[in-house]
Amino acid sequence: MAPAVDVDTPADIIQSLKAKAKQVDLSIFPDGLKTTGQHPPLYDKIYPYSAFPKRIEGPTEWKAEDYANNPERWVHQFSEEELDEISRTADDFIALGKPLTGINKDNFRLPGLEPALITMRRELINGKGFLLYKGFPVDEWGLHKSAVAYMGLGAYLGYPVSQNGHGHILGHVKDLGEDSTQIDKVRIYRTNARQFFHADDCDIVGLLCISKAEFGGESDVASIHNVWNILQAERPDVTELLTQPIWYFDRKGEVSEGEDPYIKAAVFYLETPDPNDPGREQRVYCKWDPYFVRSLSRFSDAGIIPPLSPAQDEAVRLLEATCERVKLHMILDVGDLQFVANSHTLHARTAYRDFGPDTGKPRRHLMRLWLSVPEDEGGWRLPYWDSAEKKRGGIQVDDTPPVARLDAD
Repeated sequence: MAPAVDVDTPADIIQSLKAKAKQVDLSIFPDGLKTTGQHPPLYDKIYPYSAFPKRIEGPTEWKAEDYANNPERWVHQFSEEELDEISRTADDFIALGKPLTGINKDNFRLPGLEPALITMRRELINGKGFLLYKGFPVDEWGLHKSAVAYMGLGAYLGYPVSQNGHGHILGHVKDLGEDSTQIDKVRIYRTNARQFFHADDCDIVGLLCISKAEFGGESDVASIHNVWNILQAERPDVTELLTQPIWYFDRKGEVSEGEDPYIKAAVFYLETPDPNDPGREQRVYCKWDPYFVRSLSRFSDAGIIPPLSPAQDEAVRLLEATCERVKLHMILDVGDLQFVANSHTLHARTAYRDFGPDTGKPRRHLMRLWLSVPEDEGGWRLPYWDSAEKKRGGIQVDDTPPVARLDAD
């Protein structure tokens, strides 16, 4: 089946981008790896709707009732032995005097936990796409040791990538009082507003709960393959529209020199073929965030890009409503670790209210990791030039260095 858009990306351009990704300043990126950042897809790798499956089956397609009453299938309570190993390794790393940005599997060895982490990684990438770990002693360990332990675990799942234009590889989901209505400027994770169903610009997102809100801030996850099946059965015109590269996504000013301030892309993609196994399944991949689609009026009002059509506007609302129909709801307690795959799930957050300053209780605070899994290490085969890069995706502005602070700024 031929791709949907007959626009070839010259091979020399792709090779140039790959070569540039390897030419990094080691004084800025000591591990020799730089987040590749946001890019438009390879349009000649986007397939037409007719190539997509009518229905998806398998472990990536699940329903909330499969798990709501069966926590043993997706919740793991850390054992004392596991926590002892993590604690000792975190203490050893801290004793080295290295920065958090230097954590990797080689200097954060977890021989006892590693087999379970390999299984966990496989389940995230090729299975249901979400897991919840409980019992991280964040109050006992404090912010620094908790961050070290969290990033050390994350190193077994993927490579940390920058989450914003400031280079944060350890992010902080916290209400900083920013105006959530200014969606062309403000990232919603820095507010207490509802976050609609979306995927982040990475393969796996991790959240570690440091402190909870007084009310709200609860989590929802939906299988995008279940959503796909419903839309295919009820509104195939909408699924077809979502496979077309006619959607503009805002970059909210987080761009490198010479880059466009938005990206034109599709919402649903097929994986690219496996060159080593041409008969291998090409799975349906989703890349979506409604806040980044609805924040472009400054460009559409000026006639630079088209506004959302009525059909697109309906598709946005229907995609959200369908996720709401099939969501699995969960509440993160202090010390909970949630990992979610961005390839075949979407996640959301309810609005929340922090405790008042007179209570003496901290504001809601979640530490966040964006992790990359390149295709040659088991990641999905994506229609982007950086699919095989170790730190694919994320948000990178020029040579902004990676940083890992212990609180929001």
